[in-house]
Amino acid sequence: MKKINANEVQVKDNPHNVAARTIYSFEHATIVHITLNPGETLKKHVTPVDAIFYGLEGEGMVEIGEEMQKMNKDDLVFSPKNKVHRLYNESSTPFKILVIKTPSPKNQKTKIL
Repeated sequence: MKKINANEVQVKDNPHNVAARTIYSFEHATIVHITLNPGETLKKHVTPVDAIFYGLEGEGMVEIGEEMQKMNKDDLVFSPKNKVHRLYNESSTPFKILVIKTPSPKNQKTKIL
């Protein structure tokens, strides 16, 4: 059994300049814990793999292609590979999201727009 506490994983530098922690990665998936503080946003980007967003805490907005929706705790949103997307927080409290990328984007780069 492998147990990981997301709060104990170091925040990695990323082009979005937000608190993102890769909490687990293996051949089939990479799992990232993201905290967007009030006013923070992920830049519009495209990933070469499918992504699933799961709301852990707070509320924010998710934009995939031309669609935008409010996202709350316990909401799950699917973003297909090669589709422009971003998440952002317009609220006054932190928005925490679990991102699952499948399969793991080994040697494939995310394209920031």
